[in-house]
This record gives sequence, C-alpha cells and structure tokens, in this order.
Amino acid sequence: MKAPGLLLILVAIGGRYTLDRAGLLELAWVDLRVIGLIVALVALALALTNGTPQKRRDEGWLLAALLFFVYQISSALWAPPAARVGPQVLDLVLLIVLVLAFYLYAMNDPETVVRFTFQLLFVTAIVYALAAIFISGPGEQGRYSAFGGGPNVFARIEVLGVIAAVALFMLTGRKLPLLVIPLFLLATVLSGSRGTLVAGGVVAGAALLKLRRRLSATAIAATGAVAVIAVGVIWALAPPEFTDLFQERFVEQTVQEQYLSGRTDIWMAALRMFADYPIEGAGLDGFYGLIGVNQAVEYPHNYLLAVAAEGGLGGLGLMTASIVLWTRIVRGGGARPQLTGMAVAATVFVALSSLFSGDYYDSRLAWMFAAMAAAAALVPVATPVTVKQPVMAR
Repeated sequence: MKAPGLLLILVAIGGRYTLDRAGLLELAWVDLRVIGLIVALVALALALTNGTPQKRRDEGWLLAALLFFVYQISSALWAPPAARVGPQVLDLVLLIVLVLAFYLYAMNDPETVVRFTFQLLFVTAIVYALAAIFISGPGEQGRYSAFGGGPNVFARIEVLGVIAAVALFMLTGRKLPLLVIPLFLLATVLSGSRGTLVAGGVVAGAALLKLRRRLSATAIAATGAVAVIAVGVIWALAPPEFTDLFQERFVEQTVQEQYLSGRTDIWMAALRMFADYPIEGAGLDGFYGLIGVNQAVEYPHNYLLAVAAEGGLGGLGLMTASIVLWTRIVRGGGARPQLTGMAVAATVFVALSSLFSGDYYDSRLAWMFAAMAAAAALVPVATPVTVKQPVMAR
C-alpha cells in the first residue's frame, strides 16, 4: 500500500513542476502533477481493490471542503477579464483530486499511512536541506531554496521535517531523528522565511503547552540544553552567508526597519476588495485581475484574505464550515490520539504559514494532513482476533 502514498506525497511536495524547470523549454506545457496523479490514482485503485473497505462516517467536513473548492471554481464565472482563470481552475481541480485520493488512501490503513508520510517527509527534508546548502546555494536575495522552488515552500518542508523527526521519535522511541533537527532549523533560517518561522514557533509553543503536565523538570531542562546546543552547532557550522542573511533579514529588516516585504499593503488591498465585493467576492484570481496585474503582485499572500477577497462571504462560510466540522472530529484524537495529534500539528503549521505566503494550491499540504488526521481519528482500531484452542479430549 505504500506505492500510492509515495506518488501522492511526491506530487504534493513537488508543487507545480513543469519540464521547463528541468531545462526542457520546448516541453514547458507538460505538467508532471497531472501525470503523477493519474499514475497514483491507478495504483490507489489497484490497492483498494484488495483492501478492506472502511465504514464511512462523519465526513461532513470533507463535503464542505469539496463544496468550497467547487464554489471557488464556479467563481471564475464572474472573475475580471484579466484573471488567470485557466491555471487557477486546474490548480483547484488537482487539489480536489489530491485531497480525495489521500483521504481514501489514509482511511484504508491510517497507522501505516501516518508513519510512512512522516518517514518520507523526514527524508525529503534532509535531501532538500543538503541540496539547498551544497548545490543550489543562495538566490538573488541571498535566500536559500532547492530544486527550483521558492524559499517559502522550501522552509515549510524543513519545518515539516522537524515535525516528522519528533513524530518518528514518538512512534519508535529512537533518538536518531532528533539529531537531524539542527540541519532542518539551519535550512529554515537560510530560507529567510519569517512567516514560516513564526508559524513553526506557534505550533511548537502550543505543543509544549499541551504536554506541559507530562513533562518532568528533567525533560524540560534536557530540552532546553539540546536547544542551546543546537543553536551553538548551527552558529558554528553554518556557512558565512548565514550570519549575513540573519543580520540583514531578521535583525535589520524585521526588527529595526519593520519591513514586511510589502505584505501590509497587499493585505489592506485584499481587505478593500472584500469590502467592495462582500457577498460573492471578486471571482477566481480576482485580486490579480483587478490589482496585481497593475502592481506586479501575484496573489494576496494570505489564504484567508484571498478567500475573502475572491470568494466573499460565500467562500468564507464554506471554508469555515469545513474547518469547524473537521475540528469536531480531530478534537481529543479520536481512535488514535497520538497519530491524530501529529497530523493536526502539521495541518495547523501549514495553515498558519499560508497566512503569510502562498496561493490556493500552496495550501495543499494543509488539506492533505487534515485528511490524514481525520482518517486517523475516525477509523476504529482493529482488535486482535483471538483463536480458541480446541480442547483435547482426555
């Protein structure tokens, strides 16, 4: 059952990967997402044919999410002429397929899926970090990324690597994954993604607050010591560009100059658009069609504001309904509290990161982890079957 998951996760991590990013400009029209999803769906169909079907229940959150995506696609009907409707519709259709496929995959065997997902993310984060540091190097702004992707997406993968390392430690008891966390943190800082660091810090703080009663004073002291050592190792072994990037982007721009890459102006423009089109929104990609096309801004860089500006109260209502119903399912952990909690942490992290950067398709990992958390909470734990031994006649 791991083959469909491998393909689905690779499609989700790979993002919009067309062959022009590999240097094949004449084949720029080939979208590997479509090819990957087709192969993944075939593999998933074959796997589910031999599997045991699970009883479906409490899937109102998924229905609301699908209605939300369909509403977004339908809003292309009233989008402004300059909106890039075609690529946006394709993104949303692929997002629907990805979420549905991963949910079906996770419902078949949640325990295996959660473990395998975090194992693959752990390995992926290592590969991305090494590729960024030793192959790609810093970009034009001095920020690091890997395999042609943006720094913000790269940073999300690295923080997900941290979550995966903690998850593997909790699942297996092995401390080796924890030793790689400094590499992930170094790569995250080198990406220069301030929003990702804030989102990761919020999730880490919430996790520690939730686990405070289970942690002894010795464990807290050990965690603090490991954190201090990790910072020292990062500072000692980091390349020279690390200190320059940290000083310029995090100290000078953020603290001293309070520079947020123009985010506040973009967000205010999205809020004004919501005020102008409060009910139905400006339509799919309406922000670009009305504002971004003239100001060279691709999207609002905030998932919530994008939904409000382009989907209005209709889009916000459907999205909120899905989130509320999903929260009711995963609250308390359901059938597998530990597995559900780890998937929820990954979901919340990506969702918070989406408030600082990314478009609709960049939220795919949040929806994917949400599906995994719901499956882990809903599917009953299989009870071992005891076979009675025949009584031997005396």
